[in-house]
Amino acid sequence: MTQDATLTLTIARLGARGDGIADTPAGPVYVPYALPGETVRVSLPAPDPSTGRAARSSMGRADARAALIAVEHAAPDRRAPECVLFTRCGGCVTQHMSEATYGAWKRDSVVTALARAGIDTPVEPLVDAHGTGRRRVTFHGRRRQDADGVDDAVGFMAARSHDLVPVAHCPVLDPALARAPAVALDLARLLLPKGKPLDIQITATTSGLDIDVRGHGPAGEVERRVLTGAAERLDLARLSIHGDLVVERRPPGIAMGRGLVTPPAGGFLQATALGEETLARLVTEACDSAPGRIKRAADLFAGCGPFALRLAERAEVHAVESAAAALAALDRAFRATPGLRRITTEARDLFRRPLLPLELNRYDAVVFDPPRAGAEAQAREIAKSQVPLVVAVSCDAGTFARDAKILTDGGYAAARITPVDQFRHSPHVEMVGVFVRTGKARRR
Repeated sequence: MTQDATLTLTIARLGARGDGIADTPAGPVYVPYALPGETVRVSLPAPDPSTGRAARSSMGRADARAALIAVEHAAPDRRAPECVLFTRCGGCVTQHMSEATYGAWKRDSVVTALARAGIDTPVEPLVDAHGTGRRRVTFHGRRRQDADGVDDAVGFMAARSHDLVPVAHCPVLDPALARAPAVALDLARLLLPKGKPLDIQITATTSGLDIDVRGHGPAGEVERRVLTGAAERLDLARLSIHGDLVVERRPPGIAMGRGLVTPPAGGFLQATALGEETLARLVTEACDSAPGRIKRAADLFAGCGPFALRLAERAEVHAVESAAAALAALDRAFRATPGLRRITTEARDLFRRPLLPLELNRYDAVVFDPPRAGAEAQAREIAKSQVPLVVAVSCDAGTFARDAKILTDGGYAAARITPVDQFRHSPHVEMVGVFVRTGKARRR
């Protein structure tokens, strides 16, 4: 049998996922938790005996991925991790990086994606939007059985594994979620006897914890009574199963500008409160600094209104979103908030039915914040329009660069691109791009 190889390598640079990369005659070797300039001892998996090729990475490439055994010569920018579970839990990948190294690496991920798309635009410094921490967390609940018996546990998955790492405390969470692991375990013990693995999503709101449990399936009458009692005992604001309300003791509010939104159970939210505020500030500043006054704006992929409610302080807004429940939450918040200009809503799948140029040309500004897949179809229609100002918000550098290229090819100029970090210690980064029309739309 071919054995794994033990090698000593020198790390040359960081990869897109935060791994250190060592260049070898056989090709790049990816080493998690290693930094440029470090000498490390690693274990390299044996090649696939059927092909002789390196084991494939988690991204499907035929690059070798090593396991870190020891750091023999540490880089000066290495720091001690803040969590005892770092390298065991798969949630964080960069706790060993200094702030300077981490910030440069995240910003460079945006610069690199734009360069690959052929966009030569200066990128602003990375904006730290961690704030008080993540306001939402999803714990996995599992029933584990070994020689000592049955054990219920909640936590996060180990890196590139389906093994559960029990978590009692997570330093990247908002303090309002301090009791979330214990609450998740309490609920898991009520539901795991049914035998199904659970995902327990917990959100910190103005009125307490809002919880949506996935994986259990529909709750019967007896289970609903038990869960209602648990919600009372645990002082939860709201408890749902797969988005189906079990009990709402208090409306779980999320402040968005002047508005207070009660989002649908499990509905999308920005990761941190400061992250949402920062993205919204960049959007509204772009509108406020536009050459002409913004009287009407379209908010595409609007969710439950983090941008629309703030834009409505200065302009009429048409919010378009495929999730009707999110739009209903936005509409309720709008009607309950005095002093806002009119917000209209439209339930529409913008992937299949993007707004067309004739519709877009009614607006002085268009904002779009799509899911990770980006907004290719909608960007192509915007590129054909005469909208003077476009603000693109994204959580994926690759699809952001693709959509930005569509806009610039259509006659828009990238005035400013700002990376925003609300996913501390992860490879994820948000971007806000401001695009202004400099020429006529190019028909395609």
